Amino acid sequence: MPSNSPEQMRHILTTVRTIALVGASEKTGRPSHEVMEFLQDQGYRVIPVNPRLAGQKVLGETVYADLHSLPEPVDMVDLFLAPERTDAIIDHAIDLKIPVVWLQIGVINEEGAARAEDFGLTVVMDHCPKQEIPRLGIARRA
Repeated sequence: MPSNSPEQMRHILTTVRTIALVGASEKTGRPSHEVMEFLQDQGYRVIPVNPRLAGQKVLGETVYADLHSLPEPVDMVDLFLAPERTDAIIDHAIDLKIPVVWLQIGVINEEGAARAEDFGLTVVMDHCPKQEIPRLGIARRA
C-alpha cells in the first residue's frame, strides 16, 4: 500500500535532495513545469526526464531521455505520466534502486506501486509535493 500518510510524506520531503521529474515540460503552463520550478525554489535538485526533450534545457537543467541516462543517482522519481505509461518507469526505478517513487495526482498504478514496494522502494501515489510541502509545513532552503 502506498505511503500516503502525512508522517511518511513529511519524512520523504525532508530527506530527499535530488529528484528525477519524469514527464518534464518546457511549457510554463504545464503542471510538471510548475512543480519543477516550485521544487527548485524549495532547494531540491530536480533533473528533468523526457525523451522528446533530451539534450535540451528546462529551468536551467539538462533534460535526459530516461532514468538510465541520468548522470547521478537520485533520491526520488516524480512521475507526470498517464498511469498506463508508468510501469516501465517504475521498473527502471526498481533496477536503479531509487528509494522513492512518487506518482502525481491522478496517476494511479496499484500493481506498479505494489511491485516497487516488494523491492523495498517507498511509493506515494495520487499526491503532489507542491501541495504537500506547504500543507505539511515543511520549510526548505530557498
